[in-house]
Amino acid sequence: MAQGSLGVGLTAGDLLARVRDAGGEHVLETHEHVGDATVVIDREAALAVFEALRDSSELAFNFLMDVTAVDYLGRNPRFEVVYHLYSMTHNQRLRVKIRVLEQDAWVHSLVGLWKSANWLEREAWDMFGIRFIGHPDLRRILLYEEFVGHPLRKDYPFDKRQPLTAERDPIQVGWKV
Repeated sequence: MAQGSLGVGLTAGDLLARVRDAGGEHVLETHEHVGDATVVIDREAALAVFEALRDSSELAFNFLMDVTAVDYLGRNPRFEVVYHLYSMTHNQRLRVKIRVLEQDAWVHSLVGLWKSANWLEREAWDMFGIRFIGHPDLRRILLYEEFVGHPLRKDYPFDKRQPLTAERDPIQVGWKV
């Protein structure tokens, strides 16, 4: 396979052209770097764009590999929610980004499109405090419920003391819902 190519004869540039066609004006920006294709999409139309990426036979991104966020403290918008998609049909990868304002930190949940989004979105909520609208069970997944703040935000104080909680056995007490 030639450097910078994805799948059989499809370059990152070709992939981005197909993604621009599928997403239309909701694709705000595209770029490629060392063969990796990246698109930035509009938050409001994200569900429709992701559905097109999944359902288009030319693209067929049928696997959501990862959801995370990046904190660009001091920049506006402050956050980017980053999705890594993979097409098992075409052996292609795509990075999709949505820019999010600090004071309005939310994106649409993709659990309805990919079940793997469930735990990944909960992790991004827990660590960065970005809400996923429409998520069926958005609660902390790595930290305890009483934990204050979101530790992967760049302004989170590294020496912050958290409230102590009594040890609890989820088998005897049950899970807090």
